[in-house]
Amino acid sequence: MKSLQGIYAVTDEVLTPKSTIVKQVEEALEAGAKVIQLRDKSSTDDELEPIAKSLQDLCDQKKATFFINDRVQLAKKIGADGVHVGFRDQTVKETREEVGEKMLIGVSCYGDIERAKQAVNDGADYVAFGAIYPSKTKPKADVVSKEIISKAKAELDVPICVIGGINRKNINEIVDFQPDLYALVSDIFESESIKKTVTELNKLISKSE
Repeated sequence: MKSLQGIYAVTDEVLTPKSTIVKQVEEALEAGAKVIQLRDKSSTDDELEPIAKSLQDLCDQKKATFFINDRVQLAKKIGADGVHVGFRDQTVKETREEVGEKMLIGVSCYGDIERAKQAVNDGADYVAFGAIYPSKTKPKADVVSKEIISKAKAELDVPICVIGGINRKNINEIVDFQPDLYALVSDIFESESIKKTVTELNKLISKSE
């Protein structure tokens, strides 16, 4: 199975436009990002299919793991490593029935440990909690206590992902809680040097390993 730990770079329609997304993701992978998520809420599956294929190929080359956000049919069509669903989308059980046993499923659990337990019971391969900090990309998201990470690690036996407003300035505050995955959007893809940023992030989280 591919890795579900380390820096998890999540794309964004504005910060990673179609004209540059593949190059930007390649830079993140070259600097050591371990997981990539294609997140695009506005394009059609047909528009995203060639990009998704290119990103999956890149992740295969770099031995990284590739997820598509929400778009289960697209993930199935291109043979993505995984699909990430929100609890407001279809259920994990429905997703598992649709994608089969081999595809990885990640699920957003916000600040709800009971939702996370249900998701794991239904077949989720990792659970994500957040927003850990106020988020530029999801400004309306509720901020959750970092203590949820400790509780999740104690009660669940799947990788724990944290997301929401994480950057090089505050990631040290999370490292001690030892989540498995650190999902970032803005700090990686707004930076002047994606490679430099991901390299710095990896150094900052390495003390927890």
